[in-house]
Amino acid sequence: MSTDPMAPSRHALARGIFGGVALFLVWEFVARGFDLPSYILPAVSEIVARIWTARAALGNAAAYTLGESVAGYLLGGAIGVGLALCVTLVPPLRKVIVPAATAVNSVPVVAFSPLILLWFGMGMTSKIVMVAVAVSFTMFVSALAGFDRVDERSVNLMRSFGASRAAILWKLRLPTALPLILSGMRLSTVRSLIVAIVTEMLGAYGGLGWVIYQAVVVIDFVQVWAAIFIASLASLAFFGVVSWLERRLVFWR
Repeated sequence: MSTDPMAPSRHALARGIFGGVALFLVWEFVARGFDLPSYILPAVSEIVARIWTARAALGNAAAYTLGESVAGYLLGGAIGVGLALCVTLVPPLRKVIVPAATAVNSVPVVAFSPLILLWFGMGMTSKIVMVAVAVSFTMFVSALAGFDRVDERSVNLMRSFGASRAAILWKLRLPTALPLILSGMRLSTVRSLIVAIVTEMLGAYGGLGWVIYQAVVVIDFVQVWAAIFIASLASLAFFGVVSWLERRLVFWR
């Protein structure tokens, strides 16, 4: 029996790669076999060739979008965890913050795009704000659920030994909440990229969303698919980094 703790993740990665290769082979066969036009479904080989020829522009666009996503992701994560801490340490705030956060999240994030673009302009700032809004609620809910898992008897025991509020937070609340906080961080990676790309399509000076919008305007659907492929790779890379971080920090799971 294997005792390698990384074996399950390696097997999952191998299955994912095999499934992706199989999907692309079927895609290529269908597109070529049925001679489908590019505006319906271009062949994978055609998309890969476009990625190679437009690699400089697509690489710059991906870096632009990733910059917005990571900045908004970090800001939204800090806001979400900070609000959860406030609610945990000052319980009366729960009756104010939780309903307000739920009300904001009940509206699709894209609905705020026109206002955010009007307030913060067409540059990166508006995309960072949009991503932060999208990520903060997910992180708030995950962190709050983690803090709520703390057994109050353990808190009272630490208080009886003279532990300060900061010591209880650092030594008990945060370690208990960490698995759910990191799980929320992992789930938020994909959402952050989606929101950044959609907002770029509504108004931007660069990024993958802007590339997709420009390609649609000139009816270049191969370019659209090339940008989508790059966005998927960027999302997988972002997700992978956070998943690796989660495994390192929550090593006892």
